[in-house]
Amino acid sequence: MSERFDISGDAKSALTIRGLSKRFVANKQTVEALRGIELQVRPGTVTGLIGPDGAGKTTLMRLIAGLLLPDEGCISILGREVVADPLSAQRIIGYMPQHFGLYEDLTVAENMNLYADLQGLPVSERTARYEELTHLTGLAPFAKRLAGKLSGGMKQKLGLACVLVRPPRLLLLDEPTVGVDPVSRRELWSIVYRLVREGEMTALLSTAYLDEAERCAEVILLHKGVKLGQGAPDEFSRPMSGRCFQVTLPNMNKRILQGRLALLPGVIDATIQRTGVRLVMRESSPPDLSGLPDGIRLEPVAPRFEDGFISMLRERDGHTPPATLSLDRPTAPKSVDQAMITVNHLSRNFGSFQAVKEISFSVKQGEVFGLLGANGAGKSTTFRMLCGLLPASGGTLSVAGLDLRNAPAKARARIGYMAQKFSLYGDLSVLENLRFFARAYGLRNPERGRRIDWALQEFELADHADGASKELPLGYKQRLAMAAALMHHPDILFLDEPTSGVDPLARREFWHRISSLTAEEGVTVLVTTHFMEEAEYCDRLVIMAEGAILAEGTPDQMRARVQSSERPDPTMEDAFIHLIEEHEKKGGG
Repeated sequence: MSERFDISGDAKSALTIRGLSKRFVANKQTVEALRGIELQVRPGTVTGLIGPDGAGKTTLMRLIAGLLLPDEGCISILGREVVADPLSAQRIIGYMPQHFGLYEDLTVAENMNLYADLQGLPVSERTARYEELTHLTGLAPFAKRLAGKLSGGMKQKLGLACVLVRPPRLLLLDEPTVGVDPVSRRELWSIVYRLVREGEMTALLSTAYLDEAERCAEVILLHKGVKLGQGAPDEFSRPMSGRCFQVTLPNMNKRILQGRLALLPGVIDATIQRTGVRLVMRESSPPDLSGLPDGIRLEPVAPRFEDGFISMLRERDGHTPPATLSLDRPTAPKSVDQAMITVNHLSRNFGSFQAVKEISFSVKQGEVFGLLGANGAGKSTTFRMLCGLLPASGGTLSVAGLDLRNAPAKARARIGYMAQKFSLYGDLSVLENLRFFARAYGLRNPERGRRIDWALQEFELADHADGASKELPLGYKQRLAMAAALMHHPDILFLDEPTSGVDPLARREFWHRISSLTAEEGVTVLVTTHFMEEAEYCDRLVIMAEGAILAEGTPDQMRARVQSSERPDPTMEDAFIHLIEEHEKKGGG
């Protein structure tokens, strides 16, 4: 990657970092979070900061914001030295961390007032600034609403508004779109670009979404505390020319096809994309498909930023075979013809508000079924009812042939549940968490011990067994949460935003495991996700809006619904946004 250093000084740089290193002590071991980082960020640009879990992105953000002190190196923001004069630097910084501190018992206006007080914004300037920010973020109609009553996307926009109460020269955003639906993600990006375009502002943002990184003027790639590269997105993708292919086989399940293609010699990445599987090769030569069924089609495709990102990481760390997963069942799963999940006219009311409006669908054994929707669409409420965590107000629902109203305990015994926040006990070790969940699911010795050993080996957690789970990288927390959910051989696995904020490598590993669960073990999966490329892994899905089902079908059918001469090859994100916007234009439900 090209470097853009102004050797003569910082006049052309909004942010200059030289020789930056930071070390921490964790579990009695010294961890080098950052090592000798050198970079510059050009003013008036949006620059992306990317890298796998544990790369050092958040540590770098905190150092720039003056919340941590480096062990070596210097940080300069528009000529202000952060270490020597942190207060001067902080006056021109706006920093929105991953878990921004909104006060949920305060209204939108009260939160903004609080942050105006903290930032020293004169009272005389507040009314005009508030009007500008609430108009920009679409929060003007909700000024008196409690922050805790906002949807996830609206909370993120309020957090951004609070950061911007006093206009910063450098805006630091640490994964601002995690857990946010595609419509809200696009709105947040529009806000950031407008701020940079219209004001004297520079933005540095970290993201787990590589399609977002591709929109940036430049991208900085960190890995294990080291900068691997910096440049425009096409500088990462250009070397991948001639190495990317699309493979389709109409009569084979795409997850099964992906699993077979991933094992071919020379393949370094295989992901489901639209009607087939996208392959990235180690060399500029097509894969050997001679061992696959007749009718398979192969065509070269243009490289994208994500291909370059994955290639760089795997060339550095080596490419390991795709993760698989065996539940190690005492007996083989039985094939059944009946639906594993059946929902008929399901509804849920909260007082006079109807969050879910008489929805119906069914899920077959071994299917991956997606439950999608914008923030506030009712999918989380539906999900909680299906898991037995929330009673329905009306309608019927059965899980594994058991009515959740009449036999909730028996139904829950057939379910594995992986929550968005992973539901782990941070102060307990990995081993202690596994013991807790094994007991919670009613496993007795010696079966309990055998299943714990299975989890440690199958998810490669043995080396972390005695470490506190809160100290694990996010990808390993995800592994531990999945192991806990599968401890009791469930027939159905409920996944609530299972890859939210997880880096692309961990996301690939996760879905390879899910594919082997459904193909080899017959496990039925119901998943909620805001990551639309992930929705391609579903056999079928529904999109919800305002508590009702807006659309139902396969990913191919969803994309076909919005295909046009202007959009000949739509993505799932295109389809999702189009369907939601068309619903809103018609006045909603």
